[in-house]
Amino acid sequence: MASKNISVKGARAHNLKNIDIDIPKNKLVVMTGLSGSGKSSLAFDTIYAEGQRRYVESLSAYARQFLGQMDKPDVDSIEGLSPAISIDQKTTSKNPRSTVGTVTEIYDYLRLLYARVGRPTCPNHGIEISSQTVQQMTDQVMEQPERTKLQILSPVVSGRKGEHAKVFEQLQKEGYIRLRVDGEMREISEEINLEKNKKHSIEVVVDRIVVKDGVEGRLSDSLETALNLGSGHVIVDIIDGDELLFSEHHACPICGFSVSELEPRKFSFNSPFGACNQCGGLGTQLEVDLDLVIPDWGKSLKNHAIAAWEPTSSQYYPQLMKSVAKHYNIDMNKPIKDLPKEQLDHILYGSGNEKVHFRYENDFGKVRENDIFFEGVIPNISRRYRETGSDYIREQMEKYMAQTSCPKCNGNRLNDEALAVKIGGQHIGITTDYSVTDAKEFFEGLELTEKEETIAKMILKEICERLSFLANVGLDYLTLSRSAGTLSGGEAQRIRLATQIGSALTGVLYVLDEPSIGLHQRDNNRLINTLKRMRDLDNTLIVVEHDEDTMLAADYLIDIGPGAGAHGGEIVTQGTPKQVMKSSKSLTGQYLSGKKFIPLPAERRKPDGRYLTIKHAEENNLKKVDASIPLGILTAVTGVSGSGKSTLINDILFKTLSMKLHNGKQKPGKHKEIKGIDQLEKVIDIDQSPIGRTPRSNPATYTGVFDDIRDVFAQTNEAKIRGYKKGRFSFNVKGGRCEACRGDGIIKIEMHFLPDVYVPCEVCDGKRYNRETLEVKYKGKSISEVLGMTIEEALEFFSNIPKIKRKMQTVADVGLEYVKLGQPATTLSGGEAQRVKLASELHRRSNGKSFYILDEPTTGLHVDDISRLLKVLQRLVDNGDSVLIIEHSLDVIKEADYIIDLGPEGGEKGGYIIATGTPEQVAEEKDSYTGNYLKPILERDQKRMSDKIRSKEKVSSK
Repeated sequence: MASKNISVKGARAHNLKNIDIDIPKNKLVVMTGLSGSGKSSLAFDTIYAEGQRRYVESLSAYARQFLGQMDKPDVDSIEGLSPAISIDQKTTSKNPRSTVGTVTEIYDYLRLLYARVGRPTCPNHGIEISSQTVQQMTDQVMEQPERTKLQILSPVVSGRKGEHAKVFEQLQKEGYIRLRVDGEMREISEEINLEKNKKHSIEVVVDRIVVKDGVEGRLSDSLETALNLGSGHVIVDIIDGDELLFSEHHACPICGFSVSELEPRKFSFNSPFGACNQCGGLGTQLEVDLDLVIPDWGKSLKNHAIAAWEPTSSQYYPQLMKSVAKHYNIDMNKPIKDLPKEQLDHILYGSGNEKVHFRYENDFGKVRENDIFFEGVIPNISRRYRETGSDYIREQMEKYMAQTSCPKCNGNRLNDEALAVKIGGQHIGITTDYSVTDAKEFFEGLELTEKEETIAKMILKEICERLSFLANVGLDYLTLSRSAGTLSGGEAQRIRLATQIGSALTGVLYVLDEPSIGLHQRDNNRLINTLKRMRDLDNTLIVVEHDEDTMLAADYLIDIGPGAGAHGGEIVTQGTPKQVMKSSKSLTGQYLSGKKFIPLPAERRKPDGRYLTIKHAEENNLKKVDASIPLGILTAVTGVSGSGKSTLINDILFKTLSMKLHNGKQKPGKHKEIKGIDQLEKVIDIDQSPIGRTPRSNPATYTGVFDDIRDVFAQTNEAKIRGYKKGRFSFNVKGGRCEACRGDGIIKIEMHFLPDVYVPCEVCDGKRYNRETLEVKYKGKSISEVLGMTIEEALEFFSNIPKIKRKMQTVADVGLEYVKLGQPATTLSGGEAQRVKLASELHRRSNGKSFYILDEPTTGLHVDDISRLLKVLQRLVDNGDSVLIIEHSLDVIKEADYIIDLGPEGGEKGGYIIATGTPEQVAEEKDSYTGNYLKPILERDQKRMSDKIRSKEKVSSK
């Protein structure tokens, strides 16, 4: 009989303490516990890793070299394991060609649909294109001027791989003499060898004709021959002119606009057959942006209004600026916005071939004279970006450029032929711009002929089903044309989840990493129902999750802990949610049962009259909203997924503040103005991007505490005797580091078809430093041993050094006491990286003029960790600073002093401010989804607090 459980024996990955556990199969199993307790180590690094390893090992050695293979996890045995699929939050493809449509494969079905039942329409006359007769083709060619030389080509091979030897042989037998192979004219008698694995196009020259009276008959015969040979297609190559493409299938009878045979690749923007020839299928172009060239129109030339002319070590630019102003008689003290348009155009675009004479002092202090052709700021940036081979110059020029929609395809990515084909009156570019909800409505309501319906029935069924799956996981607001690189981790994970539902596999083990991230409470039930549906297909789901609703919906709950890091790695309790609630040992159980909870604040701060006011925000789906954000308090921006929160705060507010306060170069989203910026000195965006891209970055280096630790070692007697300075104790520079591994501590060995192996450096044994440096000890510990300490251990070790203790205490305060000082940044989760950034801000002195922005800081946090995080955020506000959080967690929202709620829906139906005020005020707003879910939470917690007070009073009276 098949095993009813997945039995894990002796799991020791990371901090797991040799645990044994039986996990029921074909159930929805939720693993929970404090951050760093070992949930992911058990779910991903042990169970999934072993499932994946066993599958890959079943393949041939040849196949394995193309697949990522996972190392054997540190576990004695795992029995009852099913084929495993991981649906985690790994970063989505940053490839600009990857979209929601391509990732979900819906776009592949759309291409097939348009190729089979699409109706070509002339873009010039709006009439449906019908097939062309040989007579129509002949008449159009005869419209060329007399004595025009042309050749009739028949495309026998079009963009197909192969050597095509048989094609050449057949054509020679039929008496043809000339060919055009991949654009090059060849004689058929030549030896033509084509590369087998490359795509080729072969066109045979059927006839060469000069346009004149009486040639119609010969032209007609040649066209007919070419059409027969080329499966209904013919190319008329006008010598020293354009080519005319004709088809027996589709062409406009008025202007001759023709569309070749419809096939799926014609609608692919990743193929040369479908991509717009101006933007190459990207839909956007990098162009100079005037607002980046002139970030502040109130400045004058003298005050460096032209950002691209900011002074450098050389005096070249300031002197050029003065010379240009003198040449065109421009007042350098006048604000740019007040200059006459003609003068501004001279600066920005130049004025023909005029030369500007100027004197400048070079870097050696010598005065030089020069006459230059002044082409203008914008053409200069464009030319330098286009012509340079230097990555540095390109990077500098990109500071003044922005992505703009391609003017030829209007951002639709496809060429004219592809966009001429329509279904239900819409081309494929329009249908991909629909939201999931609108697209589903459009395809379900399509009116087709009986023949078209027979052809499209199965395709439409697949499209509509996949759209439904996306809606069921709370992604109904996304458009199919949305770039995959702009998706959050939670959105990307739910897309993969929807794709798996579509596959309808059974008997599979799915391991998911917090699928509820970024999801509003309103959409949580749909996600949970989706997970249950996957379970009901006889699949086993192991979900690492902190969301209360998901835990309560689980068939089986496993609580790992009791603490984090070295204090975790054990099974605290397991069973049904009700059984876990009864466990006195389980911190999760106590929060689920209400014995523990995050209390409401005793008093909410009130706005003191200082506001940041955003006027007429209309980027993406925002509907010209005005938003006032009070300063000096804790503000939460809420709303369903896709309602416009990130657009308003990250794309408009943060980018504007960054540009005004820190000379940032990112262009803000569309809005009229932001008032109140003068009340701030700095803006800090604490997001979930990595704190470093290499293992050399770690919490010690990022928070700056490593500098202080190196100072301590440099002050030891041993270091002074040896003459070692602070730099000796850095693993990033020569001197103290081990040169065999260059301070990495590990050496990478490439294994070709096996996974790369990382082995400790044999010279330093993974300690990163050379022997002499490691001989210097502080309180009996070397610098390498200190980096191996957890924050908790280091706090005690450096307890007598206030500067180090203060910085590390802030890291512990945000719940990262289990992280090691030298832990590589690449091993930290997004939530951990965000909290390291937060900790590094906490120990800085505040003047009350800082504005902090946090985007979903509760990602990956247990409710007990959220409680600690809130205390830290409240500390920032108590210092006089302003904190703004984009958040879905009701535990955070209920703690805010002020809420700005967007909605009512996601996508096009969102983008409005629905409610503002305290949590109590928003809870009374009937149109607010956030308010509807917040109200029972506030009532529940008020009751809990009252019960707690009464309980204390009873105890004291006894």
